[in-house]
Amino acid sequence: MSYSIGQVAAKLGISIDTIRYYDKEGLLPFIQRNGNGRRVFSDNDVHLMRTIICLKNAGVPVTDIADFIQMRLQGDSTLVDRYQLLKAHEKDLETQISDLQDTLCYLKFKEWYFETAIKAGTEKIHFTPGSNEVVPELADQYSQYLEETGQSEELARFKSVKDYRNRSH
Repeated sequence: MSYSIGQVAAKLGISIDTIRYYDKEGLLPFIQRNGNGRRVFSDNDVHLMRTIICLKNAGVPVTDIADFIQMRLQGDSTLVDRYQLLKAHEKDLETQISDLQDTLCYLKFKEWYFETAIKAGTEKIHFTPGSNEVVPELADQYSQYLEETGQSEELARFKSVKDYRNRSH
């Protein structure tokens, strides 16, 4: 089956301009053109485009995606290289996900900070008396809250965050 650029854009949930950009960047050397010069996509092309979108969404640089596509066109002799490229980017993505989870964990800590301050009607409940400095044991107080409310997974993540002991407002 063959598809027009508009059909592929709709099928993949991307814009026609994005497809044109991918083509301009050399990511679509496999795309055929009809007698009028219009791009004609096959099912296999759509599959490869899904791979490109996945790599792009994973933060893989366009140059690495282009390399991957070129290796794909070279065939089986590049299987190991393509696999290694994916594994390297998988590791990067896992690191990014972990960093985002840490960020989310800290955001939840800050939400707790403000929820408790709002409930008390003042932020001073988190300050060392007579100052505007956060009490050193604030992270411990939050940890206790997580433990008391049965949020063991969140507690484990909070305690594993790199700078757990240095958290402040």
